[in-house]
Amino acid sequence: MTETITLKSRIDGFEFTALHAPPIGARRGGVIVIQEVFGIDASVKRDVARWASLGYEVIAPSMFDRQERNFVANHDAAGLQVGLKYARDNGDDNPLSDVQACIDSMKDKGPVYLVGYCYGGTITWRAASRAKGLAAASSYYGAGIAASAQMPLSCPVICHFGGKDPYIPASASEASVKAAHPDVPVYVYGNSGHGFNNEGPDADPADVKLARQRTLDLFEKNAGR
Repeated sequence: MTETITLKSRIDGFEFTALHAPPIGARRGGVIVIQEVFGIDASVKRDVARWASLGYEVIAPSMFDRQERNFVANHDAAGLQVGLKYARDNGDDNPLSDVQACIDSMKDKGPVYLVGYCYGGTITWRAASRAKGLAAASSYYGAGIAASAQMPLSCPVICHFGGKDPYIPASASEASVKAAHPDVPVYVYGNSGHGFNNEGPDADPADVKLARQRTLDLFEKNAGR
């Protein structure tokens, strides 16, 4: 059963909220789910429930609490505009510090994994470089990955992009990652567009299933880290 918890960021002592779900069955580790710019919306809640059903303790931090408590936006032009503004206002250090707080809250109980989508995909890539204590990370369609591809990585990472994504060119993102990290798997899903994990009209069900399985396989492979 999900609940709202409060965690404290290291960078400034800011207390932010997060959606938390205990594992169903035997605990296999912890998973941190990083939102898109729309907040802890229905898609994030479904993802939290899905990971919990697979035996993981899950934390989904509310990344824009510094800008607006409990922010949730519609997936439309107005919601996108506000979400992008909050992402800019939040900067680079705040989200990574909040991710670290999530890691620290679970690290003594087993491996901690990270998965993020769009805005969260970029945060996931950067956290895989700068955060401490991650066992593995799976980044979905992060707009900022190409620009930060040169960052050194501290844990195994995989990347997912939609081949039909009109906002984030998959080929350019893949090339940037491969130039800096030839061993990092980059998967391009030719039948899907942006945000395909949300299972919307731009998502191919087979792509959604495959990306999720690859993420689960990554986590299971690095359970001993």
